[in-house]
Amino acid sequence: MQNHNQTDNPGSRADALVSSYFTTRRRLLFWVPAAVGSTLLVPNAFALSWADISNQDAVAGLKGALSSSTAAAIGKLAVENGFWNNPKVKIPLPEYLEKASGILNAMGMRKQVDDLHLSLNRAAEKAVGEAKPIFVNAVKTMSVQDAKGILTGGDTSGTEYFKGKTTDTLRGKFLPVVTSVTQRIGLAKKYNDLAARGAQFGLVKGDDAKVETYVTHRALDGLFAMMADEEKAIRANPVAAGTDIVRKVFGALGK
Repeated sequence: MQNHNQTDNPGSRADALVSSYFTTRRRLLFWVPAAVGSTLLVPNAFALSWADISNQDAVAGLKGALSSSTAAAIGKLAVENGFWNNPKVKIPLPEYLEKASGILNAMGMRKQVDDLHLSLNRAAEKAVGEAKPIFVNAVKTMSVQDAKGILTGGDTSGTEYFKGKTTDTLRGKFLPVVTSVTQRIGLAKKYNDLAARGAQFGLVKGDDAKVETYVTHRALDGLFAMMADEEKAIRANPVAAGTDIVRKVFGALGK
């Protein structure tokens, strides 16, 4: 009697393929060829699993998602009142100035304080517009390893990737834009003079020592906060992401 092992036996191959149907979650119809020339149809739809996603798809899907999330975040912030009317990212007065605002108001400087507060947010709104080409470049240079790590990471792992890759460059782009806006406000210069003195005695620390660095830091915080929200939204509802490849890749992550 001729002996056939399992891998050479057509029936065994068909059984194995049918068995795989019950252990995978793909929703694609497929045909299993039978050795006798007929074709066995396994009639069900399989959900794509992460194993079905190629490296090329993973990178393309992630780049599409991150391009969408960054564009959405910038679009919401780089407009008039993008910061000012959004409680989540609205930039408050520096703490040192906030504490002194009561005295300044009593001295008839309330309008100047209010003008400065608004200008801080206007400066951030203008500065954020500089972010788009920097993010585009970060997406272009992303490696396959970066992409897979982000895809299988936390809900905001893409945003964290951008923080690491772009913060220094963004700070360099934001600062001159912020400075050009705040320099037109007289109280900003007065604050910088007072804060510099306060810094000598440890009363003002870090970014609060200058209006420009304070606003730049807060603008970056606001931008990354909005990006994180957009990234979470795409992960939670990839169907609404807009492109087939994004839906395919992020949809597989939830399986």
